[in-house]
Amino acid sequence: MFSKPHAKLGSDNDAALNDLQDIGQRSLIRMVFIASGVTLGVFCALQFLAGNYLFASLQLLGTTILLWGGWRIVRVRHLLPWIYLYLLPIFSFLLYIIVMPNASKTAFVWVYSIPVLSYLLLGSRRGSLLALPFVALACLLYFYTYPISFDAVGLIEVGNALFCGVMIIVFVHLYETRRASAHRKLQHMARTDSLTGVASRGSFQQSLEQSINEAQRCHAKLVLVILDVDHFKRVNDQYGHDAGDQALRHICNILSQRLRVSDTIGRLGGEEFGLLLPNTDEDGAAPLVKALREQLCSEPLQYGKEQIPLSATFGLAEWPIDGETAAQLYRCADQRMFRGKELGRNRMIGRDRKVG
Repeated sequence: MFSKPHAKLGSDNDAALNDLQDIGQRSLIRMVFIASGVTLGVFCALQFLAGNYLFASLQLLGTTILLWGGWRIVRVRHLLPWIYLYLLPIFSFLLYIIVMPNASKTAFVWVYSIPVLSYLLLGSRRGSLLALPFVALACLLYFYTYPISFDAVGLIEVGNALFCGVMIIVFVHLYETRRASAHRKLQHMARTDSLTGVASRGSFQQSLEQSINEAQRCHAKLVLVILDVDHFKRVNDQYGHDAGDQALRHICNILSQRLRVSDTIGRLGGEEFGLLLPNTDEDGAAPLVKALREQLCSEPLQYGKEQIPLSATFGLAEWPIDGETAAQLYRCADQRMFRGKELGRNRMIGRDRKVG
């Protein structure tokens, strides 16, 4: 219903939320790198004690690279190549220790970490595409190196290894799939107002900040509109809160019909809303806002057999003339909206006390 005004909202706030997720992922990858480096360092020391100097030297090199990567990962621009550069050598090494001469038969247990690390760092889709071939190859290498004994004891050992691996993959896949679904739902809840479906206050503020940054880079104009529904308390008192809720949805529907794909509408609290109109100045925004104000007046809410008249007062502020920061721009638009209230409501107030 409100897809049009949400087009830009989705990209802006998904980017902001993805930035937060990226920070968390970097911290996770850093811990994985450091933990892997420390673990490999312990085995490196044991290999030196066992006299396997060549293998120990390779492990020492791997330890150094992992610890350096853990320090560097917070500064890299693109995470995905680093994740693959970590996982592919690690998984290849886990396959090698299965067929390595004089390797312990129990070294196979490290294969169980392949699906865990894959899903943890890549998600369910990429993780499964990477993990399944490596796990399948590990099984083939293990059966090649340690032929199956088809007596009861041998089959029990193989069954334990295989079923344990399958259960790990299934549980990890189910967990990651549900976690990703829950995360998407939380993202949607965080960026939208539950009553009207438009942007929440926090999402709208993030969009405003990002739009100002974009306008600075592109030397473009930007208009912020603050509107407040006139006499909204009377609607609640006379018709009930259900009518008030429907009135707010009705207003958002009218506003969304005229806005561009690049515009954003948000509920700032109660009966107050914000409109974000990028790539336009006040002269360009004024006709649109005037048309919105007139349409609100001409389309009352049909509530049962009652027609509930609605109107709103609008305050406009243009970046950077009326404010260079989001706070300054919001304060200016808010003050002009209140000035319209003082002048009798159902008005549009812009710069130089211009009234519409």
